[in-house]
Amino acid sequence: MSECTHDCSSCGKDCSERKESLIESTNENSRVKKVIGVVSGKGGVGKSLVTSLLAAYTAKAGKSTAILDADLTGPSIPKAFGIHERATADEVGLIPVASRGGIKVMSLNLLLEDETDPVVWRGPVIAGTVKQFWTDVNWGDVEYMYVDMPPGTGDVPLTVFQSVPVDGIVIVTSPQELVSMIVEKAVKMAKLMNIPILGLVENMSYFTCPDCGKQHSIYGESHVEELAERFGIPATARLPIDPALAAKVDAGLIEEYETDGLQSLIDSIL
Repeated sequence: MSECTHDCSSCGKDCSERKESLIESTNENSRVKKVIGVVSGKGGVGKSLVTSLLAAYTAKAGKSTAILDADLTGPSIPKAFGIHERATADEVGLIPVASRGGIKVMSLNLLLEDETDPVVWRGPVIAGTVKQFWTDVNWGDVEYMYVDMPPGTGDVPLTVFQSVPVDGIVIVTSPQELVSMIVEKAVKMAKLMNIPILGLVENMSYFTCPDCGKQHSIYGESHVEELAERFGIPATARLPIDPALAAKVDAGLIEEYETDGLQSLIDSIL
């Protein structure tokens, strides 16, 4: 008897554990070719930053790009791109707001009366709204969509993995020892949902002294290569602590930031 992989879509067996696919269809005018989730096992490691940079570099490569901001209680994507106007709608659906570089963005902040208003919602309501961002937004033609996930392995990541056809995920981490355990949680969830892991990004990996040029490991030595080898992750990237990057994000100009740190990961995605 063959071992069950829990992937009912590719299984011909009729068993008691068989489940129908929960994948939802997009808006009738939306054609999204590839969906990539950006995840982290804990907050504060720079997941939204990495999502924004990956999208910016994908757009610079000439690909039509979009960001679905699934981090509803901490939506920082519009800030990074300098987007402050509200999203609109027509008879077809919600219309995402385009960044200066043409990246289509949908975030809850674009639907609030005041972008500083808190979102005090229970988990099922948040998960349902994220699903609507997939089904009710008129995305048009998109080659690469990045989904900025909330941290952890709760309601929203599960909703996205079950209802959106995610082609792969990128895990974001930081150098602390504790993070190896957090990364393992994200890896195990991805394997449980049969979603490939495309890469591992270590944010805040080092700081380069502007006077002597020496690199300093502020938060401890890098473990990104060790973790990638341990979990069989094909691509890695390291991002520094860079005041210039922080300034670009604060000014809403993240699309202007230049770095070689993500190039190998971008090459593997594209």
